[in-house]
Amino acid sequence: MTGISATDSVMAIRNAILQKNAALRDIGSTGAVGGAGAPQGTAPGGFTEALNSALQEVNGLQGKAGEAAAAFERGETTDIAAVMLAKQQASVSFEATLQVRNKLLSAYKDIMSMPV
Repeated sequence: MTGISATDSVMAIRNAILQKNAALRDIGSTGAVGGAGAPQGTAPGGFTEALNSALQEVNGLQGKAGEAAAAFERGETTDIAAVMLAKQQASVSFEATLQVRNKLLSAYKDIMSMPV
């Protein structure tokens, strides 16, 4: 169940990025800067809050996977499938977060290299 919410968080971040991208594209095509043609912003802290919650969730999944592995090593649990599932959930969520970070850095570099 936790993996689904991590995926939902990543998809929410992706949707926020796509919305911002579309708004920037609309501004560029109409030439509007401010005024009536400017898009309305998202809720205060919407993107930042979504990104922060996704990072917190990835951190939590990695912590749970580490605890499950340590419990297995100590012999407190014998369910290797649950341990491997926790490790895979943490790995997939980390990889998704890493890809979002890479896309954000790429977009930042593209924006910074635009002529003014």
